Amino acid sequence: MLDLLVARGLIHAGNRADVLNRGREQARHILLDKRAEMRRLLGRHRVDYRVTEVELIAFFRFRRADDPDTILDEETITRALADHVGLPFVHLDPLQLDYKLVTESFGGPFAERHLVIAVAETEQALTVAIADPWDTELLESLARFKGKEIHPVLAEKSRLLQVIIEFHGFRRSMRKAEEDFRSDLPDLSNLEQLYALDGAGELDATDQPVVRAVWYLLNYAFDQRASDIHLEPKRDEAFVRMRIDGVLHTIHRLPKAVYPAMVSRIKMLARLDIAERRRPQDGRFKTQYKKYEVELRVSSVPTAFGEKVVIRVFDPGVLLQDIEQLGFFPRELQTWRAMLGNTAGMVLVVGPTGSGKTTTLYSSLHYLHSPRINIVTLEDPIEMVHEAFNQIPMQPRIGVTFGSALKNVLRQDPDVIMVGEVRDAETAQNAIQAALTGHLVISTMHTSDAASAIGRLLDLDVLPFLLSGVLIGVVAQRLVRKVCPHCAVDDVLTEEQALALRIKGARGRRLKVRRGEGCVKCRYTGYRGRTGLFEVMPITPRISKLITDKATQQEIKREALNDGMLTLRDYGIMKIAHGETTFEEVVAVTDDLPLY
Repeated sequence: MLDLLVARGLIHAGNRADVLNRGREQARHILLDKRAEMRRLLGRHRVDYRVTEVELIAFFRFRRADDPDTILDEETITRALADHVGLPFVHLDPLQLDYKLVTESFGGPFAERHLVIAVAETEQALTVAIADPWDTELLESLARFKGKEIHPVLAEKSRLLQVIIEFHGFRRSMRKAEEDFRSDLPDLSNLEQLYALDGAGELDATDQPVVRAVWYLLNYAFDQRASDIHLEPKRDEAFVRMRIDGVLHTIHRLPKAVYPAMVSRIKMLARLDIAERRRPQDGRFKTQYKKYEVELRVSSVPTAFGEKVVIRVFDPGVLLQDIEQLGFFPRELQTWRAMLGNTAGMVLVVGPTGSGKTTTLYSSLHYLHSPRINIVTLEDPIEMVHEAFNQIPMQPRIGVTFGSALKNVLRQDPDVIMVGEVRDAETAQNAIQAALTGHLVISTMHTSDAASAIGRLLDLDVLPFLLSGVLIGVVAQRLVRKVCPHCAVDDVLTEEQALALRIKGARGRRLKVRRGEGCVKCRYTGYRGRTGLFEVMPITPRISKLITDKATQQEIKREALNDGMLTLRDYGIMKIAHGETTFEEVVAVTDDLPLY
């Protein structure tokens, strides 16, 4: 293996000597660490583990000889090995695997011992992912056992183990839970029987199989960067779906008998009333993922076949980004920083639900945070608890609303006030008063573009001369998916597409862009991650005068464009030109916007 990597220019001869001299000692450390990890994940004391040569070399984290800026990782070594032995390489993506095929083709202990999973099957052949290409005895025994041709593909050992532990661990938990609960549960095939659930036997949500099943589910969602987890009951089974980069994916099918127990476990974690199944409930809880604390918000509602649960994942790595990572171009980032640098006035972030406003607000507050200032937030509900902010939840049932809470907050000596949303006249007018009295107020509104926010505030009976005096700026935003960097290729924007975007001088030209071909790292979507489109409108003296004169939003937007503002569509075009996103993504979020 070492000679192969040297011959391919991936490592230096000195790296080879390092492995030969220190390999035995490092292998012992890897073995101890991996055994401890396997015991924890599998929940048993005795585990078998063998350190492979690929695993050992990857552990040294050598810089690649052909690319010193890149670390030689397990995937690169495994790819080189696959090419050497003439086997296809596969980067396993749990979302693309058939859960039933993986868990029913081989038992968990067999899969763990031989590091093998089934990835595809036809009537004549079974394709299996393996870590050891020289284990011909395994392949021969599989052919005899299955009575089919065996087509091996090579995969990273760490990915194989992850899939085996997650899939078979989840299956074991489901089967055990189903055995425990099947006999105790009523038929949930109609709405009438749903309301009879109160008379059914209590489900033990603390049973170990259920606890482990929920644990597997949450960790799987964190691994896949999911923003939402949906648990949906149907007539004969239940589905688990996850929203990843804004798109829902079906992940698992759950046995009908197990589903109520899993829901009860999640409700218990969120401190909800387990016995109450007829009314919607909301709660939250925190859990650990690797070294990070992740907050989750739980919403349950009754449906025809049982309780539907949605878990919103608040990952600090997403909600608390550096503002440089939000997607601003340098000029707009400088303008946004200047807006936030004011000690008094109002700044608005506008857009529809799901456009990234919360991330922009939290990231901006994180940017402003300092021991020298007092940041107070009014939220409904609190999206993510952060020690740097004084966060106040709204409770309309006892009279604590955005409008009423703003009056009390002014007595708390705030420097910066974040108002979750300006949705009524009382909130709008109190926010204006707070901005007039020397506070920086940051809030959101549901409007389509930046200029529309001014018209909306005037509709809420804010006086034009007051608004023109306190409004610092408005930022409208949308989210688009980013082209996957792992499978991005050059492409061209057709003349029809360019004309649809109203790109000047596009007729007869083929403009170079980028698109994702689709790979395992982006789940074959061609996209990985999301970025923002921003329409940044600072309130200049001329725009301020237009507000005072009660100008239309069309006139205000034209003035902003004359000052150099980029519309959301223009911003999207620039993102396409930079190879960050695609025509389809930009059109999807900007096609309904007015053109002035």
